[in-house]
Amino acid sequence: MRPARFSLIWVIPILVVGIAGYLAWKGLSHRGPTITITFDTADGLTAGQTQVKHKAVALGTVESIALSKDLRRVEVKVQMSAQAAPFLTKNAQFWVVRPRLTGASVSGLETLVSGAFIAVDPGAPGGEEQDRFTGTESPPGVRSDEPGRTYTLMTGSIGAISEGAPVFFRDVVVGEVLGYTMPPGGRGPIPVQVFVREPYDHYLRADTRFWDVSGIRADFSGGGLKIQVQSLQAVLSGGIAFGLPVQRRDKDAPEAPDNAVFKLYDSKEDADTAGYRERLPFVTYFRNSVKGLGVGSPVDLFGLQVGTVTDVKLLLNNTTGDVRVRVAMEIQPERVFSEEEIKAGSVRQITQAMVNNGLRAETDSSNLLTGSSIISLAFVPKAPPVEVVTEDNALVLPSQSGGLSGIMESLSTVSAKLAAMPLDQIGDNVNSLLAHADGTLNGPDVKQSLRELNATLRNAQSLTARADQGLAPLMQRLPQITQQLQQAVTHADSVLSSYGGSSDFHRNLEQTLHQLNDTVRSLRLFVDFLNRHPSALLFGRGKP
Repeated sequence: MRPARFSLIWVIPILVVGIAGYLAWKGLSHRGPTITITFDTADGLTAGQTQVKHKAVALGTVESIALSKDLRRVEVKVQMSAQAAPFLTKNAQFWVVRPRLTGASVSGLETLVSGAFIAVDPGAPGGEEQDRFTGTESPPGVRSDEPGRTYTLMTGSIGAISEGAPVFFRDVVVGEVLGYTMPPGGRGPIPVQVFVREPYDHYLRADTRFWDVSGIRADFSGGGLKIQVQSLQAVLSGGIAFGLPVQRRDKDAPEAPDNAVFKLYDSKEDADTAGYRERLPFVTYFRNSVKGLGVGSPVDLFGLQVGTVTDVKLLLNNTTGDVRVRVAMEIQPERVFSEEEIKAGSVRQITQAMVNNGLRAETDSSNLLTGSSIISLAFVPKAPPVEVVTEDNALVLPSQSGGLSGIMESLSTVSAKLAAMPLDQIGDNVNSLLAHADGTLNGPDVKQSLRELNATLRNAQSLTARADQGLAPLMQRLPQITQQLQQAVTHADSVLSSYGGSSDFHRNLEQTLHQLNDTVRSLRLFVDFLNRHPSALLFGRGKP
């Protein structure tokens, strides 16, 4: 029997088996564990097609999709690759990447062409291995490959802040809001988790202030309308900003550690106000309207804010029926005095001296459009001194009506004084006086006096007429007499010139002629005056 010979035909099957073995070995060597991820919905996921990726590198493929036993979620089985096995721990996070619009940010647009996929963040190394995970519908705010720190902010209300809202530092986006947790029973402050990227997290100190910059803020103070918008994203999804205190006393404040807790203020003004440590309680009472005044309203001194209103309460005395408004304030002396001046002087003594100088608290309108009011500390001239008393560790400041209320009160006082005047009696007296004057003017004595005065005037006119008639011939001859005198003087001058010499006769005659010339001149002036004023002979020169 001949031995069996090796046929070349067996080479092909052997090669096929070898290749198949190699492929099987290669597939098994690169095959990782099978894991199960639960999601709220399987929207966009397809078995055998959807991949699991990290930084655009495929790490697995979805094998099957099924509903959970309670029908509330979906269970997605994923065959992972061998290189993904080391980070399949409890620190790993999975989420579905789809086209997403949150606030002003758009993400996942690449899935419009390639389809949705499952993204994974390995998380911190060293966690416990597991094969079941709970996926999220939105990407986590903190990634393992993005260094930074997480902080908690406490606030009374969320407002417009939403998950993914930006965190600003000097108008630069340095982080985002991770989410918030409602307190037990819905009572108390709400914790909001934020993430700040490195190196900006090193700027946070123990005295750092956070405030809300969501939406659009309108401010009517400062003499005009001011519109403040942090960014379009902050308008749509809300936003948070932080900064250092305005007056930093702790220049070497320690750096805020991870998971530190801060308070979230409603505005930057509130955050700046919180930077003042000293707060002195004061109280004042009003009996006029305090419309527009509320908690947080500023307290001004000469137009500069020195404090805020902490409480406004209406007090009614059931026994006497007395009604007044109690306004509690917190004055921040650091806005006015230095720390040394505050420590050196007694607050009560300083307050008493200012009250003796006329310090009074009054309500004033801060904006006529919004109707908001403030407490204005003003010095009233000649105000009577008032003793400053203490009420529950708070100093009580005297008050007075101010603003529109003060104007209306002054008008009411003037109106009351006018109403108190006896206008009816004054009118009756005026009417009586007019009637008495009318009766007196129409009386017989006045009529007789008028008749006698009329007769006297007629006699005076008759006397003037007779005087004019008597003086008429004399007035007509006066120019002729004056002309004759002038001729005589001229003739005398010719005679004198014929004598000549400097004899006594010549000198006397020359003096006589000068006197005669003066007489003629005076007579001419007298005649001219009588022509203009003939009545001067009766009434004198000083009368018409």
